[in-house]
Amino acid sequence: GKENVDSRHNRGRGGETTRFHTVNVAQPVRFSRKCPTGWHHYEGTASCYRVYLNGENYWDAVQTCQRVNGSLATFTADQELRFILAQEWDLEEKTFVRKDQRRFWVGYQYVVTNRNHSLEGHWEVAYKGSSEVFLPPEPIFGSPMAEKENVLCGQLQCFHFPTLRHHGLHSWYAENCYEKSSFLCKRSQTCVDIKDNIVDEGYYFTPKGNDPCLSCTCHNGEPEMCVAALCERPQGCQQYRKDPKECCKFTCLDP
Repeated sequence: GKENVDSRHNRGRGGETTRFHTVNVAQPVRFSRKCPTGWHHYEGTASCYRVYLNGENYWDAVQTCQRVNGSLATFTADQELRFILAQEWDLEEKTFVRKDQRRFWVGYQYVVTNRNHSLEGHWEVAYKGSSEVFLPPEPIFGSPMAEKENVLCGQLQCFHFPTLRHHGLHSWYAENCYEKSSFLCKRSQTCVDIKDNIVDEGYYFTPKGNDPCLSCTCHNGEPEMCVAALCERPQGCQQYRKDPKECCKFTCLDP
C-alpha cells in the first residue's frame, strides 16, 4: 500500500466538488510461503515439513502426521534430502538421542527376509505414494528385535553441528517400531491466511503478507485471482495507524 494520501478532485452533479482520499493503492505482492507456522517449505516438491519432538512410537507418529493432513516423510530426490539435512529444526534439549545427533521416524520400513548369520532384507515405502520415492541404502540396526518380528521402522539420523549438517552427513537406521522417537511429517503446501489459518481449495482468503485488503482464491496451494480494496482515510483524524491484519481498520493517533 502507498502511505501518503492522494487527493483527487472530480466535478460531480450540480457543480459540486467531490473529494476522494485513497489510502491504499494495490501493488504487486510477494506472498509469504505456503506453510503453517512451524513448518518449513521446499519449493522443489511444493511440500511442507515439520519435526515433532514428542517421542512417539512409529504407529502413533503415523497417526499424528495424518491428523495434520500429512504423512511420515519420504524423499523423491537427493536435493530434497539435502534440504531436510540443512534445516535448523527447532529442537529442544529434551531429545531421545545424543545432543549432537538427531534421529526421526520417516516413512520407510525394513522388511527382514533372512535371519541366519545377519539380518537381510529390503526397504519399502510404508505408505504407497509416488513411484518416484527413492529407497535408503543398507541401514544400521538399532535395538535388538524380537525373534517373531520381521519388520523394522526407518529412522533418519542427521547431525546438530552446522559443519556436519551442511556437508549432508547422515545415517539410516532400522529400529524397533515401538521405540519412542521424534519424527518428521510431510504435507502438501497449502494456502495460509493472514491469521495463520489453513484455507481449503477454492475458498476466498487474505494471504499472509503486507496487504490485509487483498482477497484471493486458493488454487493448488497458491493465492490466485486476487482483488484489492481501497480504503478512505479515517474521518476527522490527521495521524493514524493502519491495522496490519484488518482491512480498512485504523487507530487514530491524534491527541
